Amino acid sequence: MLKFTEECLTGIEEIDREHQKLFNMINSAYTELNKSDADKRIICIELIRDLKQYASTHFVHEEEYMKQIHDPELSRQKLAHESFIARMNSLNVVGLSDENLKIATTDLLDYMSRWLFNHVIGSDTLIGKTESPFAFTEKYFVGVKLIDDEHKRLFEIMEEANQIIHDESSFDKYDEIMDIVDELREYTEFHFSDEERFMKEINYPDLDKQMKAHIAFIEKLNEIDLENIDDDQQGYLNDLLAFLLNWLTTHILKMDKKIGEFYKKTNN
Repeated sequence: MLKFTEECLTGIEEIDREHQKLFNMINSAYTELNKSDADKRIICIELIRDLKQYASTHFVHEEEYMKQIHDPELSRQKLAHESFIARMNSLNVVGLSDENLKIATTDLLDYMSRWLFNHVIGSDTLIGKTESPFAFTEKYFVGVKLIDDEHKRLFEIMEEANQIIHDESSFDKYDEIMDIVDELREYTEFHFSDEERFMKEINYPDLDKQMKAHIAFIEKLNEIDLENIDDDQQGYLNDLLAFLLNWLTTHILKMDKKIGEFYKKTNN
């Protein structure tokens, strides 16, 4: 049985109230399904219908709230909600005996219980509290205006890519993907050239390591096969964006910040 505990609270009254009702609906379904005199077929059909209807209504409310506050996790929430609804729609009662129907419905309830609890704890409680992964925040500052300004632009390009991925008004995104990949490649080469020139000017001791890292990254960008983008545009951009974000943030925090430290030390 699901327990709506304090750790499930988001602090948003409407969302918390609807979560609690979903928990209660699933618990009631378990109870009804296990009554010996219950008409399993009617219970299963009505149960899934009611749960799907309420969950869909709740997801709309939740997504609308996240949209209003510009929550950066909205797109991920939508994908999770779609997956949940698809799983609910997968139950086919046609041709099942009462006993098999009970088993199938119980399996679905088990899935819903696990999914809902984990989703509320792991995602919903963070609504309004998460920082956009594309935000160029103070932790990424190197302390060299030229480098910081160009890093900021790279983050902006990633945000533009993210917007393309989740633009629901556009189905065929091929041209936009090509444009963003070209811009990314050109600006990255431009930035690396500026950064390396600056390191030469200040006689930075780890210039060779930086240049090797830059070359490896450019080679990765040059491996992008534009011909295959049309096969899975969404997946392609998701993978590209995840790689870029991970590489760039790691590179800045572990390598580029040392440039700023060296520059500050040698100019005091």
